[in-house]
Amino acid sequence: MKTYMAKAGEYDRKWYVVDAEGMVLGRLATRVANILRGKDKPTYTPNVDTGDFVIITNCDKVVLTGKKLVKKFYKHYTGYTGGLKHTRYDELMATKPEFVVEHAIKGMLPKNTIASAMLKRLFAYSGPEHKHQAQKPEPLKFD
Repeated sequence: MKTYMAKAGEYDRKWYVVDAEGMVLGRLATRVANILRGKDKPTYTPNVDTGDFVIITNCDKVVLTGKKLVKKFYKHYTGYTGGLKHTRYDELMATKPEFVVEHAIKGMLPKNTIASAMLKRLFAYSGPEHKHQAQKPEPLKFD
């Protein structure tokens, strides 16, 4: 018996739409990261990008458990002396909820060049509408 290894261009990509309303951020991020990587397919190969496209709607209604909204910070360094900026997650959720979801998913992807290609297949929207109806995305429900 021979082990199957996927090659570039041998796979078809599907489109999925996920409604993030009421979902916990970390659990949503792990499941979406696995779909972007292609780990949910039997043809998964670590060195080949075999993942699918994912559209996430209602990012503004995602849930953070415990006191993370107040105690968790997003840190950004500007490059200048003393340029470490802190932003609480409740402020981020009010202004840029798509960024919070994308940042959580990005942290769960591998730290290599394939990850940038995976992130290009992620589309996050704060409302229920998206502009990808032409691709006929399948709704994806998580248990």
